[in-house]
Amino acid sequence: MSHSFNAYALVKQAIAQLEKKLLKRTVRINERACNVDALVGGRVLKTFCSNDYLGFANHPALVAALSEGAQEHGVGSGASHLISGHSRAHDLLENQLARLQSAHIPHARALFFSTGYLANLTAITSLIGLANKGEAHIYSAALNHASLIDGVRLASAQHQASVTVFDHLDLAELEGALIKDTSPLKLIVIDGVFSMDGDLAPLHQLLKLAEQYDALLMVDDAHGFGVLGENGHGILEHFALHSERLIYIGTLGKAAGVSGAFICAEDSFIEWVIQKGRPYIYTTATPPAIAHTVSKSLNLIEGIEGKARRKHLNELIKLWNQEMAFSSWEKIHSLTAIQPIIIGSNANALLASKLLDEAGYWIPAIRPPTVPEGKARLRVTFSANHTMDDVKKLIEVLQKIESSMLVGDAA
Repeated sequence: MSHSFNAYALVKQAIAQLEKKLLKRTVRINERACNVDALVGGRVLKTFCSNDYLGFANHPALVAALSEGAQEHGVGSGASHLISGHSRAHDLLENQLARLQSAHIPHARALFFSTGYLANLTAITSLIGLANKGEAHIYSAALNHASLIDGVRLASAQHQASVTVFDHLDLAELEGALIKDTSPLKLIVIDGVFSMDGDLAPLHQLLKLAEQYDALLMVDDAHGFGVLGENGHGILEHFALHSERLIYIGTLGKAAGVSGAFICAEDSFIEWVIQKGRPYIYTTATPPAIAHTVSKSLNLIEGIEGKARRKHLNELIKLWNQEMAFSSWEKIHSLTAIQPIIIGSNANALLASKLLDEAGYWIPAIRPPTVPEGKARLRVTFSANHTMDDVKKLIEVLQKIESSMLVGDAA
């Protein structure tokens, strides 16, 4: 007796529900190399939505480095790091990444990953795996990135770790939970720069709590590495922190303009990750040509050009904060390249994004579950490749769109 297969019918129903709630996501094809002027559907759109903060993704020196790396190392690694996929390029890059954080983490050592998602997943699950089942407690910030949330969930499921989710930057709530905690292993997990709000975690205060209550502090600096700190080393440099309690995650596909991510921590923890980090052990190593290119990007970040680009980026942010104002939309104040505009409903956020598209701008609407219900938004991001005039024109267009939508609501 055969039974009708209805799983795909359920899938179609679920997708239809997303469409009804204005939550369905779509993919658009950019026909140009990553830059502030995208080509989408035959139209040029000024892009204010990429994470290419320093404008390095299409930098001639990095394009040349990738070609050079491929000529030297080929286009694939052929195996995982622990089999035969770990090249001299990987090793040199990891040493370079460790050096960048050595002023902040004693005996620093770094491990290179293909994505930030895998790095976060690996760091959390490997660390919590050190404790006996039920003897670890994870403290996770409410607005953490999905990869941190998933890492916490997986570690909790695998090792029966307790989990406390504390409200956004509510350190009193966090301390209230820590003070009662007798777990042998405690881990605070937080974004360095929150990806949807653009604000910074108060790491100096969080580190004090970690020291006071014998916890470790893991920081995902996806949106800070390359742009924060005098030398672009990230949020630990920005706050001038130094502690063996720090576990640092940096991303290499945003400000660095290439691909990949890394964990940097005290040497023995990295050795433990190599032994027990399943996403590291059972993944084919990133092509060594990518590692070679990232290494060249780090030189740019630390060099004269990196400093000049960070200065220009900060000037763009300053201009935006000085001149951008709305009547009904909420502008969240941020000192980073991430500048959110809270619209409210999904429908209005989608309409604002559509009107921007018609005006020649690419700024997608960000909706739940990425952001809370009723907090749909436009997430404006700046690149060092933007000009002051680009930002001034965007401000004018946004204010006109807000005014037109207010008139439409009143009609």
